[in-house]
Amino acid sequence: MLALASPARAQSAEPVLPTPAETPPVNEAACPVNAESIVLAADGLARTRAAVARGKVTILAVGSSSIAGWGASAYERGFVPLLQTDLRRRLPGVQVDVVNRGVGGETARETVDRLGKELADHRPDLVIWQVGTNDVMRARPWNDVAADMQRGEAVLTAAAVDVLLIDPQRLPPDEVNVNTRGRNAQLGEAARMIALEGDRVGYAVQRRFDAMAAWTRLTRGGVGPDDLHLNDEGYACWAAITGEALAAALR
Repeated sequence: MLALASPARAQSAEPVLPTPAETPPVNEAACPVNAESIVLAADGLARTRAAVARGKVTILAVGSSSIAGWGASAYERGFVPLLQTDLRRRLPGVQVDVVNRGVGGETARETVDRLGKELADHRPDLVIWQVGTNDVMRARPWNDVAADMQRGEAVLTAAAVDVLLIDPQRLPPDEVNVNTRGRNAQLGEAARMIALEGDRVGYAVQRRFDAMAAWTRLTRGGVGPDDLHLNDEGYACWAAITGEALAAALR
């Protein structure tokens, strides 16, 4: 996501990931936890299922600040560490490693520019690619975003990895930040286009924008006071619905 008045996080530091006891609880009345947020293509996660069967799976998470965890009160309350903890709980006996390579403020083009190196460095079974929010915020033409995604798809195909696309987040209806106000229609349209592209190439797609419509009982819909980055509740809910859907698909 676009970084607004948020401190940069060091990319080189190796964070301490939480134990299950440190994971913030999810209020399932406020955050419906089910497997419905992820739409699967036929055999779209076959490589990752095989890795789970072998007892070790590596997931590379790329994208912008919602992958990096901006807006969380501590690193371990961001999406990636929570997802790793959640998947380790849901897939007992499997070594699950989720590598955080989110960079705040990135567009699709900037993510794709570094994608080959990230794949070579981490050799994942599954790539989680969060895409679209900053492209909308910067008013990039969708044809340009689509071209970037297709360039990334060629890199991912060459690496023979599974892919889960994550579409943009929904912003709170009472937002006051002039930089984000009135963007939900554009973010929703980007989510629709990402779903179409995922279906075209056979990727799994998480409809995060649609899922967040049910988060009405979370504080500000799971979004922090800057009207853009998720808060602790939002990250906990997002990780929980992702973990439930992925684990169900990978068992």
